[in-house]
Amino acid sequence: MPPRASSSKRLEPLRHVAAGVLNVGYYEAGPADGPVAILLHGFPYDIHSYVDVAPILVEQGCRVIVPYLRGYGPTRFLDSAMMRSGEQAALGADLLALMDALSIKRAVFAGYDWGGRAACIGAALWPERCIGLVSVNSYNIQDIANALKPAKPAREVPLWYQWYFQIERGRAGLAADRRGITRILWQQWSPNWSFDDACLERTSVAHDNPDYVDIVIHSYRHRYGLVDGDPRYADIQQRLAALPQITVPAITLDGEGDGVIPATDGKASAVKFTGTRIHRRIPRAGHNLPQEEPDAFAAAVMELIRG
Repeated sequence: MPPRASSSKRLEPLRHVAAGVLNVGYYEAGPADGPVAILLHGFPYDIHSYVDVAPILVEQGCRVIVPYLRGYGPTRFLDSAMMRSGEQAALGADLLALMDALSIKRAVFAGYDWGGRAACIGAALWPERCIGLVSVNSYNIQDIANALKPAKPAREVPLWYQWYFQIERGRAGLAADRRGITRILWQQWSPNWSFDDACLERTSVAHDNPDYVDIVIHSYRHRYGLVDGDPRYADIQQRLAALPQITVPAITLDGEGDGVIPATDGKASAVKFTGTRIHRRIPRAGHNLPQEEPDAFAAAVMELIRG
């Protein structure tokens, strides 16, 4: 059976909180005293990747937090002069700042793509704040020092958008047609997922954020060491350069239909997980795994919560 179509509802109403350098827009549901799950979206998606995961977790007593990442939706910088950085250290710092702003001591960190990277960073650098980690595509912390080493040609082809974003033509192309690029990437990355125009538009409005283009371009240039990061995150980035191990309990998921990062058996990244780690392959699921297979994603979160 193909992944089921996600529901057409919206995650609302939204809340807002000043957290670190951002005013974060986020969705929250569930009991205030329930175990916390922070669900983190990727590029080019938004919080509606969790439109069906969130209610499953709420029904099981969880407090669910789903924030818009920097550059997405209503999330804005508090200082207009702030560097629009998309580097991985900034995403990790944003996660910690959000927890502090909401007085959350510990949570399950769960995500994919950019959100999976933020979740991995939080789990690796601040394990005392992390109940457990759910990460699509396993260990997502970037090895920037070795990022310019080429992969096999077949592996490079799906990454066309990353090379496109290295040049100013790519920046102009993203600014001119964000929805067009999103549609193509969704089709390529999730070939078994049937989404309609309304689903695409529900997410694409989040890409109208005035900082979206700057942050996306910076992210894809910084990860190859081609531009400098924000000095405020230099200490975090230095820690990430060591590719720290993840000591908390972890469940890693691969979609067998992922069109950008092929599914693996998880063995290559096993050395990075020193705590209990379970790796699962989800049949036919693509890159946007929580929206395509919400039951499997929610089950992984609940498994960590229940210990």
